[in-house]
Amino acid sequence: MNGTERIEKKAWKKQNSRASLEEVHKTIPIKKTGSFFRKLLGFIGPGYLVAVGYMDPGNWATSIAGGSAYGYSLLSVILISNLMAILLQGLSAKLGIVSGRDLAQACRDHFSKPVSFVLWLLCELAIAACDLAEVIGAAIALNLLFGIPLVYGVCITAFDILLILLLQNKGFRYMEAFVISLIVTIAVCFGIELFLSKPDMGGVLTGFVPSSEIVSNPAMLYIALGILGATVMPHNLYLHSSIVQTRNFDNTKEGKRSAIRFATIDSTIALMLALFVNASILILSAAAFHSTGHHDVAEIQDAYHLLDSLLGTGIAAILFGVALLASGQNSTLTGTLAGQIVMEGFLNIKLKPWLRRLITRMIAIIPAVIVTLISGEKGTGQLLILSQVILSLQLSFAVIPLVMFTSDKNKMGEFVNKPWIKWLAWFTAAIIAILNVYLLWGTFFL
Repeated sequence: MNGTERIEKKAWKKQNSRASLEEVHKTIPIKKTGSFFRKLLGFIGPGYLVAVGYMDPGNWATSIAGGSAYGYSLLSVILISNLMAILLQGLSAKLGIVSGRDLAQACRDHFSKPVSFVLWLLCELAIAACDLAEVIGAAIALNLLFGIPLVYGVCITAFDILLILLLQNKGFRYMEAFVISLIVTIAVCFGIELFLSKPDMGGVLTGFVPSSEIVSNPAMLYIALGILGATVMPHNLYLHSSIVQTRNFDNTKEGKRSAIRFATIDSTIALMLALFVNASILILSAAAFHSTGHHDVAEIQDAYHLLDSLLGTGIAAILFGVALLASGQNSTLTGTLAGQIVMEGFLNIKLKPWLRRLITRMIAIIPAVIVTLISGEKGTGQLLILSQVILSLQLSFAVIPLVMFTSDKNKMGEFVNKPWIKWLAWFTAAIIAILNVYLLWGTFFL
């Protein structure tokens, strides 16, 4: 037994009886020789599964509202949010690679059973809320593109569990390839939208520089906090710490060090693509709505119907709808996968994948169907906002344990966070906690 193993034995209460996502654990071979890019290619994938959570339908409304009301000014908030995401996802990947545990397993192995159970309940609530946002987003897209009533669109989304099972049975690489193809579709759609909208490039560049007006204007601050507070998704931290373990890297110090480096590059590149998509939504909203005097566009449906007339081409709204559908479908794939990771990690039980995903989907679909039948489009919009509030409540319960574990030398050994990363991570965790408390206060009391 070497020194690292002795430290880990003291650090964790117990060793997990099964690997995280054991059906795909270490199933993807990694080249041990060859060029840097050849090695990197083996690690490309998990970062993109994580990145879809940063461009899901739940984020669209805040970016649309921010762009229509304040032009390009809130681009700096999207940039800051993305930098926070890069830091936290890097820590999540490192935890999985070094400890051999996903974040849910790490919590179960560190905290008492009652605490772990509460954390599990909170995380399940957040995953259901996130899935709810994605179900509604996909249903809205089907309604806008094909005229399918919202309630039928919500029901149709239940069938994507069959797609998930098909892809995972073929191999995890197939699921990654499918997700990446949908992300490329979203990026291409918005690339064309930006070309059609002809944004003010000077305004765009200026918007990435933080402005004091964001803090001094209460209404602007509230939207900014909505963008920032809802960007980092709690389930992504659990997801990333698990799926990096699909790579069959050497379980040595050098093997882990190399895996951390390549996994961090993978997630950073993928999250920069997410930055492009999120910034594009706000830039499109600023160029198409704010510059034409439409300062109160906040609903996805309103944005869709206005785009054609404002940009002067019928393809604008279609591209917007296609991107929304791809976003919703992509996010449901990773959200249901995260649900499996969380249940298995916290409770150390294993359900059939189809059953676990069906449970997750039904929890999201049932309230969406009820609200859609009773309140129609207005109700789904309010449900979308509620889902983001629930996600905000859960976020700190995922971020704080992640920072705590990766900053603990007894748990991470020589891979423990460096002092500057440790303090930056705790500062980020504190900012996220404060912003989400403010968001919740503003939602219910202002």
